[in-house]
Amino acid sequence: MSGLKIKHTIRLSPEISMQMADYARRKRKPQAVIVEAALASFLSADGSDRLEAAIGRRLDRMNREIQRQGWQNALNGEALALFVHAWMLQNPALPQEARRAALADANIRWTGYVEALANRMEAGPRLIDEIGQDFGGDEPDRT
Repeated sequence: MSGLKIKHTIRLSPEISMQMADYARRKRKPQAVIVEAALASFLSADGSDRLEAAIGRRLDRMNREIQRQGWQNALNGEALALFVHAWMLQNPALPQEARRAALADANIRWTGYVEALANRMEAGPRLIDEIGQDFGGDEPDRT
């Protein structure tokens, strides 16, 4: 954008012409300045390179978050599997006559479990946080 200017004649659709006139009026700039800035931006490789770099950084960040969530889901699945396996080893099937009393007791215990889980999810430390602390910070890279 030097002091020397070369005149160009271009044809615009009425809609684009009106948009440019409105924009120039709002910004209080001549239409020629707006056209020149738009062309400079369009023809500049820097603008597209910056946009591509920003998109790449965002995609990298999203990829790391997805990997972290995958690791956390695998951890949850393994913890549940270990619990169910241990529970089945420790709790054989009950005889028919003991099932009614066990069911009543199980309902009471279930209510207490759900309340404790709700309290832990609201305020308490999360298992994933405790495991992260045990391993010295972030979870390991599982890729």
